[in-house]
Amino acid sequence: MFDSIPSHYLLIGSTIMAVLMGSFVMFIRLRAQKKPVSTKKILIPPFAMSTGALMFIFEEFRVAPIQIVEAAALGLLFSSVLILTSKFEVRDGAIYMKQSKAFPFILVGLLVLRIILKLIFADTFDVGELAGMFFILAFSMILPWRIGMLIKYKKLEKSHIIA
Repeated sequence: MFDSIPSHYLLIGSTIMAVLMGSFVMFIRLRAQKKPVSTKKILIPPFAMSTGALMFIFEEFRVAPIQIVEAAALGLLFSSVLILTSKFEVRDGAIYMKQSKAFPFILVGLLVLRIILKLIFADTFDVGELAGMFFILAFSMILPWRIGMLIKYKKLEKSHIIA
């Protein structure tokens, strides 16, 4: 599928896309802190992202079981940082994400770390295989984070009886 495109062009293009997508996600997350949170708003991102798993239909994106475990473990590690820094507060009878000065820096740090890892592993893995590994990493990061957010949200909702 990607055989006709030199791998360094794919690496550069995918890195640029990662930066653009990371910037977009940061912008959305920072804007979302100004609106009340709901169960739906917490759960939609992992469900929407799960459709990306269709990439594994194609042979180029499939990864070995050990690589799945490694990518998922790294995603879980990254998610712990997000879980620890995601907090809620009640304002005007609604639940909001608590604004954290560290949150944008954490997102940028995670993005930079992912890009560095991608550049390190670009010579070791095929571009499609690397894409599959980074999808697993990202999904393994967002799913536990959102589950952690949902648990915190439900506890706060229960303790404050929000209308």
